[in-house]
Amino acid sequence: MSSEETKPTDYIREAVAEDLKNGRFNYVRTRLPPEPNGYLHIGHVKAFMIDYLIAKENNGELILRFDDTNPTKEETEFVDAIMEDARWLGIEWAKVTYASDYFDELYEWAKKLVLMGKAYVDDQTPEEVSANRGTFTEPGKNSPYRDRSVEENLDLLERMKNGEFPDGSRVLRAKIDMAHPNINMRDPVMYRIIHEPPHHRTGTKWKIYPMYDWAHGQNDSMEGITHSLCSLEYRDHRPLYEWFPEQLGVFKPRQIEFARLNLNYTVMSKRKLRRLVEEGYVSGWDDPRMPTLRGMRRRGYPAKAIVDFVARMGYSTVATSNSGVIADVSMLEESVRDVLNKTSLRRMGVMKPLKVVIDNYPDDLVEEMDAINNPEDPNAGTRKVPFSKVVYIEQDDFRESPPPKYYRLFPGNEVRLRYAYFIKCTHVVKNDAGEIVEVHVTYDPSTRGGDAPDGRKVKSTIHWVSARHAKEVEIRMYDRLFIKEDPEEGEDGFIAALNPNSLRILTGYVEPSLSSPETGSQYQFERVGYFCVDPDTTPNKPVFNMTVNLKDTWAKIEKKGK
Repeated sequence: MSSEETKPTDYIREAVAEDLKNGRFNYVRTRLPPEPNGYLHIGHVKAFMIDYLIAKENNGELILRFDDTNPTKEETEFVDAIMEDARWLGIEWAKVTYASDYFDELYEWAKKLVLMGKAYVDDQTPEEVSANRGTFTEPGKNSPYRDRSVEENLDLLERMKNGEFPDGSRVLRAKIDMAHPNINMRDPVMYRIIHEPPHHRTGTKWKIYPMYDWAHGQNDSMEGITHSLCSLEYRDHRPLYEWFPEQLGVFKPRQIEFARLNLNYTVMSKRKLRRLVEEGYVSGWDDPRMPTLRGMRRRGYPAKAIVDFVARMGYSTVATSNSGVIADVSMLEESVRDVLNKTSLRRMGVMKPLKVVIDNYPDDLVEEMDAINNPEDPNAGTRKVPFSKVVYIEQDDFRESPPPKYYRLFPGNEVRLRYAYFIKCTHVVKNDAGEIVEVHVTYDPSTRGGDAPDGRKVKSTIHWVSARHAKEVEIRMYDRLFIKEDPEEGEDGFIAALNPNSLRILTGYVEPSLSSPETGSQYQFERVGYFCVDPDTTPNKPVFNMTVNLKDTWAKIEKKGK
């Protein structure tokens, strides 16, 4: 089969190919138009990857254009963060532009519409404009200022630009049809007055700022964008997107929509994410529980896993809810496991330590056990792990009174210590409260490496760390931020759906090779899950974030509940 036959295809790629074939366009240029008013989250990745791949696959250009048309919300900090996150995903662009680069030209185009009798200055209040717009079943009402003369409109528009009028006192509107069945076509607002704060790039030069529907389509035309690829909520805006360049007689890009990507157990609204941050429900925009790319990166999600997950979701126009496609977060986690399984070095770490004393092991003896760094990568090699008389195991790997089919350590049972020896439990030591503080065992010296020469078998292998050599670390165990699949469900709101156990901080022990880990490095703690070294790490206190369990524990929970 040829490479042409194996190329991915979907309705967007097919539409672009048809446009090139029929001569509508003789090149491909797409754009990313993020507003710099917040941090990117995983919902943005779908749009970013579609625009990037469509350009790349057609030997075209991708332009990163910041929609900085609202100075009340936008900051240079967000510009820098968006570029950093997009680069992390592997996205490349031909150049960076800003909507503000075109403010002068856009203003001249607006005056052209006024001269054509296609735009007018409206003195109605925002409330009156909204009330007179009509409903889905009732037409709107013409503004009493709709029939102003061209000369009066040009004068008022110039005075608006010069800052003579207060915020909210006037707007410039396109003159289309107040009875149009599409509400977006009912004389949409093109400019509004905003005096403060200063714009992050143009300062105090402008006192009027374009609305998104006026700016982004005309910026697309100015930049020669061939395909405006956007989410489904802009489908009803497409007639307006096409109306402006038709009236102006300028280059006409094509808009194609796709269903927005959302995750269950998650909220994507910037307003809601901001509330989580500002009210202290999370530690910040990079909290590992957040759906922001900064949070996911801090948690240890590889960029490749996120991109692979988005590709698996496809580019459907069929939404599973009013907000778009609702993807199962477990599919994202599976993509993360797939990547980390191939790339992560294996190490042993104990989350909830239980002390085990090997009574018949020499007090001062220290051995080095050969351990595999990554069974998926033969080139990863091996390492030496120290072993001594006292080790730590997981509390969950011991039961004094085991339940049925429990094959790990309990009195009289024999198990294998990973890479080391068979051990058999003899007795336990308890404190005054009746809690087990030590488990005593014996070991079989002939089973080094994990196999018995007499051929006897054990049903369980458990991990461990040598108490003498272990490094104490902080382990942050993360879970889903919300306990409801749809956090918006119900009358109490999304805050009421927060998971009180989404973060548990444990003090654990790791093997000495992790005494000085590099921030951002990723490991699989054997039999537990994947972990990433957090930026809070210090030389005296390594901090590990749990990226994802080895298995989907939520699937088990849901299955039990049925």
